[in-house]
Formats: sequence, structure tokens, C-alpha cells
Amino acid sequence: FGRLVKQCQPEFVTMENVPQLADHPVFTEFVRNLSGYYIWYDVIQCSRFGVPQTRKRLVLLASRLGQISFAPTARRTLTVRDTISKLGPLSAGDTDPADPLHSACSLSPLNLRRIRQSKPGGTWRDWSPGLIAKCHSKKGGETYPSVYGRMEWDALAPTITTQCFGYGNGRFGHPEQDRAITLREAALLQTFPESYRLLRQGETARFSVLGRLIGNAVPVRIGEAVAESLEKHLSMRRDR
Repeated sequence: FGRLVKQCQPEFVTMENVPQLADHPVFTEFVRNLSGYYIWYDVIQCSRFGVPQTRKRLVLLASRLGQISFAPTARRTLTVRDTISKLGPLSAGDTDPADPLHSACSLSPLNLRRIRQSKPGGTWRDWSPGLIAKCHSKKGGETYPSVYGRMEWDALAPTITTQCFGYGNGRFGHPEQDRAITLREAALLQTFPESYRLLRQGETARFSVLGRLIGNAVPVRIGEAVAESLEKHLSMRRDR
């Protein structure tokens, strides 16, 4: 990315990544090589800008025109209920015939029993002893309570990842229905518009492919926040 910036010399540069990158030498080198740019970067809490997740991201803005900062208008904090409650109910393994993206992974009989004992916001520690996985019974496994969890209706969702469609991969259980969230629900939590199409007409959803696309995406509202910041920056330059 730094090489492309150096070759193209755009007026503006923006990037986002995981917060831990800020402490990595490759990021320090990248910033040092942005010669001729005014630079702003920080870790932001995405929920402040309309993303219904406990998602923190490192955002960088750089401009050749002058001082710049991340300065979008704060938005109302949205919850899981605000975002996905209007979608029709589904069972594990089913797909909404009107929306192929509203598709839920199937669950094994064991995981079906587990999710029925899972409380919204709870952990696998709420289960009967016979349902607890052997790895969680070990001392090392006790430190991972957030897997096999349900979301809470009136709270933020966890950070949506590439494996968000799997019940055992995090707190990705639906708050009420006995299944993991669907690909459509994951996309909505990433603030894609409900009308956004990730499949061609007649195409069947492939969870691993679409999960990667949805989970790796910059949340749409963070993209809007970056655009708004650049627009404000340009307006200030024009007014001078």
C-alpha cells in the first residue's frame, strides 16, 4: 500500500485495520514513509458512528492539502434489535426463499442442545456439565467464555468476523432463535443496506466465501464517516 501511495501521490490516503497494527513496526514504517502528507490516525469505537458492534478499528487519514482529522457526525448507537429483529424467523439449516442471503448454518444435535441452554449474553458455563466441551473443561479453555454464545437484543453485537455464521466461533448465536446468525443478518450488522446483493440471481450462498467477504469488509457506515471527514476537510480548504 505504501508503495502504491509513493508511486501515485494521491491527494488523500485512507486505510483501516485491526487496532493491534498501530503497535507493529510495519505501520510505523508506513507512516514514516508518507512524506509530504499531513497525517491523522487513531483507534475508533465503531458503535459511535452507527455500527451496531463492539468493533474497534485503526483508521488513518492523510492529506497533501493540510491538517486533517477524522471528524464525522456521531450517530445514534444501534442495537442488535434495531438491526435484525425485523427479519423473518428461520431454523438452523434453513434459507428464506425470498432472500438467499438470509440463510442459517445447520447445527449438529449436540450444538442444538447447547444453544437451547444458551442465554443471551451468557456463556457455555450456563450449560449442563454434559454439554461442555472437553477443551473448555481444561484450565486453558476456561479463559474463552465468549464462544458458543448468544447475542443480546438490546446490546451491541460482537465484532463480526469471517466465521460469524458459525455458532461455535464466537457470540454469534441469534438472541432468540436456536441458530447462528444468517449471512444477511451479518451483512446488516456490518451496515450493508438490506437491498445489497452479494449473490447473482439463482446463485446459492456459500458460507465460507460470503462470510469472508462480509466479515472482512469495512463497515459501510465507517466508509461513510471517512468520506464525510474528507468532505469536511475539502470544505475547510475551499473556505480559506
